[in-house]
Amino acid sequence: MSVWQAQPANDQLSVDEALKQVKKGINGLSRKLMWGIVAMIVALVNSFAVLFFSVFQSWVTYVGLFIMVLTMLLYVLMMIRDYRIIHKRDATSSPAEYLEDLKTYQKNRAKLYGNLYYTYVMLLSVGLTLYFLEVLQDASVLGKIVVYTLTLTWFLICTFYLKQRIVKSEEEKINLIVERLERLKGQFEV
Repeated sequence: MSVWQAQPANDQLSVDEALKQVKKGINGLSRKLMWGIVAMIVALVNSFAVLFFSVFQSWVTYVGLFIMVLTMLLYVLMMIRDYRIIHKRDATSSPAEYLEDLKTYQKNRAKLYGNLYYTYVMLLSVGLTLYFLEVLQDASVLGKIVVYTLTLTWFLICTFYLKQRIVKSEEEKINLIVERLERLKGQFEV
C-alpha cells in the first residue's frame, strides 16, 4: 500500500487549458513567421526593382542581383509553405492530426535552419559581392573597406549569433507545444 501511495500522481492536463496554450504558442510562432515573410517580400521587391529598373555596365552585376533575387524567392516560398503547414487546420478540431502537421513543420524548420541556411547565406554573399563590384567601383578604398566589413560583420552576426538564438527559441516553443499535444493525446489513449 505504501509503495502504491508513493508513486507520483499522473498529472492530468485540462483539455481546454492545454489547447488554449497550444493555440497561444502557435499564434506566436505564426505571427513571427508572417512578419518574416513580409520582411522578405519587401526585400525581394526592392531587389526586383533594382534588378529591372537600374542600368549597370557589367553583366556580373546583373548576375549578382539575379542570384540574390532567386535565393530570396526560394526562401520566401519555403517560409510560406511552413506558414501554411501550421495554419492548415485548427488544433482544437483534431489534435492528433495537428500534432503530425506540427512535427512536419518542426522537421522542415530543422532542415531550413540546418545546411540550407548556410547555403542561403553563401548565395546572398556571392550575389552581394558581384553586385558591389560595380556599385562600389568609384568608391574610395576606405569606403569599400567599410562596406565590405559591415556586410561581412552583419552576415557573421546573423549566422553565428542571431541564428542560434532564434533556432533555440523556436525549438523550445515547438517542443513545448508538441509535448503538450502528446500528453493530451496520451491521456485519451490510456
